[in-house]
Amino acid sequence: MPYDGVRTSRGGDRAGRGTGQVRRARYAVAAVFCVHGSVTGSFATRIPWIQEHAGVGAGQLGLALAFPAIGASLAMPLAGAVSHRYGARAALRGLLALWTLSLALPSLAPNVYGLCAALLVFGATSGMSDVAMNALGVEVENRLGRSIMSSLHGMWSAGALLGSAGGTLAAHLGTDARLHHLSAALLLTALGLLFCQGVPDVRSGRDEEAPPRFALPPRSALVIGAVGFCGVFAEGASLDWSAVYLRDRLGTSAALAAASTTAFALTMAVARLLGDRVVDRFGAVRTVRAGGAAATAGGALVVAAPHPAAAMAGFGLIGLGVAVVVPLAFAAAARSGPDPSQAIAGVATITYTSGLIAPSAIGGLADLTSLTASFTLVTLLCLGLVAGAGILGARSRATARKPTPEAPTGASRP
Repeated sequence: MPYDGVRTSRGGDRAGRGTGQVRRARYAVAAVFCVHGSVTGSFATRIPWIQEHAGVGAGQLGLALAFPAIGASLAMPLAGAVSHRYGARAALRGLLALWTLSLALPSLAPNVYGLCAALLVFGATSGMSDVAMNALGVEVENRLGRSIMSSLHGMWSAGALLGSAGGTLAAHLGTDARLHHLSAALLLTALGLLFCQGVPDVRSGRDEEAPPRFALPPRSALVIGAVGFCGVFAEGASLDWSAVYLRDRLGTSAALAAASTTAFALTMAVARLLGDRVVDRFGAVRTVRAGGAAATAGGALVVAAPHPAAAMAGFGLIGLGVAVVVPLAFAAAARSGPDPSQAIAGVATITYTSGLIAPSAIGGLADLTSLTASFTLVTLLCLGLVAGAGILGARSRATARKPTPEAPTGASRP
């Protein structure tokens, strides 16, 4: 945690060094987010190869792809205990290495059972490292005294795009996914271990009670998670179904439909990278409320769109509106109780669940009614962001006082 500096004649020098340290910590955490996202992008592009290698049909693949979210939801409540026992830096180093190395597992699966097991581990390591890096991101944000969570998640999106680009190239060259993913896993593990050296080594105080090994989320995290649920549902539905919507409802070509998905992902990444400036100027509540209004307008435009261009503009507005919701939900969760990791784990569990059910919920509702009705539901959930934005406005430690120099990186929580 920040402290007030050393009151000596050399206090200015110490303050300067502290400011430099916290800036370097910000870059290190941002790089960790990028590495984490690269694993997801690398995996997603080779799913067709993995499906063929494991010999699974579309239904079995859909079942297997539910296991990452199941693994993450089960494992994330453990992250707080790991960080408490080993310290934030060591916990992140170990959990991130497990996540990057797990990239090699799915392509080795010989059948649907092996694939489900591999993806369960893949999701568990993803979720635990996700909680650890977000907790450190909030810690660095508090030390800087200004918002950085949106740009950190923007770096995750950038990493996913980089991983996707590498996977697309590997697929184009006909590279065996086992070789591709093993090489990527080793490279990303090395980069992750390097970047983890620059993150703060936050440790619990000696008199601080250890959290339970498996901690259920606090009530405050459940309410904040409901806001995150709305944002992630709209994001997942748009990402997975925008191309289908344009092709089936508006009769576009496959190329234009695919371009709409890419445009949506780019909109999300850019909005997150630039979102911190907006948050610093207008605050979390007004930012999410305005974003919810934009996403609601986008959803209405999608539902009523008579032309593909209007629908693509609508999906762009949804991406722009929901981009900062999850970063701000994590930041609000960390401020909501004494254990940031536990609260972040609770919010992350809810958002992972939302991402898990959104694609199937949209498909199920479309089968019963139509895709138009499905995106009417998305529009209503975006409107929920406007109503629920106030819960993200808890007074933060970062804004409750002026920023102060960083404590030495080995400092304990007070």
